[in-house]
Amino acid sequence: MLLQIPNILTKDQVAHCRRQLDEAEWVDGNVTSGPQAALAKKNMQLPEQSPVARALGEMILSALGRSPLFFAAALPARIYPPLFNRYRGGESFGNHIDNAVRTVPGSSVRVRTDLSATLFLSEPDEYEGGELIVEDLYGIHRIKLAAGHLVLYPASSVHRVTPVTRGTRLASFFWIQSMVRDDGERTLLFDLDRAVQQLAANAPDHPIVVQLTGVYHNLLRRWVDV
Repeated sequence: MLLQIPNILTKDQVAHCRRQLDEAEWVDGNVTSGPQAALAKKNMQLPEQSPVARALGEMILSALGRSPLFFAAALPARIYPPLFNRYRGGESFGNHIDNAVRTVPGSSVRVRTDLSATLFLSEPDEYEGGELIVEDLYGIHRIKLAAGHLVLYPASSVHRVTPVTRGTRLASFFWIQSMVRDDGERTLLFDLDRAVQQLAANAPDHPIVVQLTGVYHNLLRRWVDV
């Protein structure tokens, strides 16, 4: 499942992020790359232990916690602390697949990367290029969202960022370990949940709402991995 989630951050929150990122010290983006990704990755990144990265990451995690759509789609068990990257001057990230497991720095906590997320912090007209390209069974998806909007996609997907030929592309990226490991099962649960929510809004007293809600939770109970 590939899903765009609008307005994770407000305009004021995006502006706050931009001010902090403008003053931050950036390092080579390969500080978090595996050997294969390092060959394809040319960008800059905030150090994971940076106070700016930690503070902005906490703000993003709080915002995610207020998004019912994010929760319904991701069913998060663990979220890797958000990271931040910057592309400009022709920088890009070639085709790659994200590592299956990430260890949170300074801890023994491991996150299985079921889902990848990119939260855009630059407006589309501020830069040329910089599209996130995600390949899946349904074809090639080109993604370039408004600042504050997020895209969620399977971490097993081949994806890349095209060269930024003008301006600067700022984004936050992170990974989610879902309570439901399988993407197909997660997609079915999401579709069922959205259908139940729509039915409940249109016919709140209809007995089928309770029945379908029970089906959702019984499937979740069968598939959940916590």
